[in-house]
Amino acid sequence: MMLSALSATIILATCVSYGAMELGGEEYNLKRAEQINDIQKKVSDLWHRLIYVKPVTSGSDENTVYANCQVKPSSTLEANKPQVTGQVLFKQLYPDGKMEVFFDLAGFPTNTRNASCRAIHIHKFGDLSNGCDGTSSHYNPHEVPHPQHPGDFGNFPVKDGKIRKHRFNVSASLFGPYSVLGRAIVVHEQEDDLGKGDNKGSLEHGNAGKRLACCVIGISGPELWNKKALDDAARKKRRLQSGGKTA
Repeated sequence: MMLSALSATIILATCVSYGAMELGGEEYNLKRAEQINDIQKKVSDLWHRLIYVKPVTSGSDENTVYANCQVKPSSTLEANKPQVTGQVLFKQLYPDGKMEVFFDLAGFPTNTRNASCRAIHIHKFGDLSNGCDGTSSHYNPHEVPHPQHPGDFGNFPVKDGKIRKHRFNVSASLFGPYSVLGRAIVVHEQEDDLGKGDNKGSLEHGNAGKRLACCVIGISGPELWNKKALDDAARKKRRLQSGGKTA
């Protein structure tokens, strides 16, 4: 249906443009120019919506897309490794807003002297049949070196065994031809060298080490995001009231 509407709009735009050219300078008035501009805008909007298809959502805010990822330890992880759990939540305004992400993870060692930061990435497949190993390599649709992949979130400081972070303007997207829905979040054991390791592994995955935990990104309603936003605001308020001494 949208393709038919697009075709009709393009034909109409062509006819109006041709007719305007035939009328000559005196009759090529402001009203006709406005009509042409309006049709061209509609064509552009239709193309945009064809390329950036919006996932089906529910709720009153139909222009915002939400997703969540419930992080669990890899099923193949050794018992002596950190058992990381938590949530990664996503929010993005359709059709061209930047994605926001909440990271709320726990289960890291409270003594972080040997690994003060942990890497988190989006991986290619949402396949957890073999633990986190089934997620394959980084999601890299443009075939560029690490850390330029859409889901190269970088490093996250661990405090009291937890990661709590709100990221804005993330380059990945929940819609369009390169949507990350159905792909996996992987939490790594080590820090990402951000492509500066001067070796092949550095340019592929940042030498971030073992895959501790993972999850599949799935579309959701706004409830989880809204609750996390309220909790985050309350935590920041408590921190300000206590002089910045509490997390």
